[in-house]
Amino acid sequence: MMFQATLNNIELTFETSKELFSPKAIDLGTEVMLSKVEFTAADKVLDLGCGYGVVGILAAKLIGPERVVMVDINAEAVKIAKQNAELNQVSEVSIMESDGLTKIVDFGFTLILSNPPYHVDFSVPKHFIEKGFNHLKIGGKLFMVTKRKDWYKNKLISVFGGVKIWEEEGYFVFMAQKTQSSYFKK
Repeated sequence: MMFQATLNNIELTFETSKELFSPKAIDLGTEVMLSKVEFTAADKVLDLGCGYGVVGILAAKLIGPERVVMVDINAEAVKIAKQNAELNQVSEVSIMESDGLTKIVDFGFTLILSNPPYHVDFSVPKHFIEKGFNHLKIGGKLFMVTKRKDWYKNKLISVFGGVKIWEEEGYFVFMAQKTQSSYFKK
């Protein structure tokens, strides 16, 4: 399966598989989240739960593939994300199989972007939020998109000390920023 899409005025091509999330088109939640993110040339981006690579590949096209890390627990997603990075001329992006942040040795990310699985328990987003906090530099931002509000709002406030929330198209986009006064140490 293959489709083309335009994000941030950039034409992208994606190979997908029916086993992966949103195989026929870019998920609306992902599009809504990306509409809230401003990428800069100085960013270091982690696409957490990259699927077939939409977020990380767009980031790589905007700021350079050497500034982007993409991870997913699903080996098929990682394989297809690598194919998509080549299809979109950003094959130098770092893409690896990892259960959340367990294999991430990089720190100092300025942006962590995620559309986590939210139709299950909260163990995955809990890991993404708590461990993501530790991998952000001061001033770094974690963006997440879900269809649920209260749990994410409360968890992000407890870890980061605050959160900004947008509601659009039935989705909630959360942005939490790591500051000097953030204190979470797990």
